[in-house]
Amino acid sequence: MGMVKYNIEKYSTGQLMAIPAILLGLSLVLLAFNMVSTGMPVTPGIEYAGGYSYTVVTTQTDDQIRAVFTGYPLSSVKEGPTGKQLQFGPMDEATLAALNGVVTQNYPDHEAVSSIDATFGSSNQSMAVLALIISFIGMSVVVFITFRTFIPSIAVVLSAFADMAMTAAAMNIVGIQLTLGTTAALLMLIGYSVDSDILLTNRVLKRQGKLPDKLAGAFHTGMIMTSTTFAAITAMFLASWIGGVTIMWEISAVLLIGLAADVLNTWLTNAAILRWYVQKGGGK
Repeated sequence: MGMVKYNIEKYSTGQLMAIPAILLGLSLVLLAFNMVSTGMPVTPGIEYAGGYSYTVVTTQTDDQIRAVFTGYPLSSVKEGPTGKQLQFGPMDEATLAALNGVVTQNYPDHEAVSSIDATFGSSNQSMAVLALIISFIGMSVVVFITFRTFIPSIAVVLSAFADMAMTAAAMNIVGIQLTLGTTAALLMLIGYSVDSDILLTNRVLKRQGKLPDKLAGAFHTGMIMTSTTFAAITAMFLASWIGGVTIMWEISAVLLIGLAADVLNTWLTNAAILRWYVQKGGGK
């Protein structure tokens, strides 16, 4: 990464924060719209919404499959390791019995993968939201204890929040649902975001030297970390995509989106706030 020059001196704080701020605003609008539509910021999968899942072996396209199940709450069609995975929302027993008949008639070679009651799914949903909130609060407390100054700490928390919001909005755009796997990916993203932001904040506030040199040094170290992580997750993404392992594909996709968002929020937003803070007399 030594060939990449990182010099933000010619840009004002507002200019550096403009693009991340616009993306964050758009993300929050999209999440709010999805909240109104589905009851959650990210479209919930079967684990949270409840419903029924089948795996069928077929050469039909997704549109042809959806045409077969007109009148049934088919929420998604995904590629699986042994066929296409069809996920349906909650339904009453009569509708479920009719659905089983349609599946058996059109796809004799099928498997009923799982079924989750809507009440149980709602319970999972509450637990997932609680886990994300507790993780974020815990991260915020650790950050404030570590730095014991308001502005650098709030910059780290803001960056982590923006990473989460942008990633969640992108999940809605590309059609990745909130499942147990993608929830775990979002929790992992909180840890990674804080790691890169703490690296930057420590280099700027606790090391001696000129501010531009400290920012550049932190950037080079941080981008080496990000590049190696990005390469590893990309390999996992490609392997799971080729092998048709949906859950691994979704987890790696969420992490890749989160890493890209973290680059923006750490090295533009957080760096701009820290530079302004130091220039105003904060830090050593």
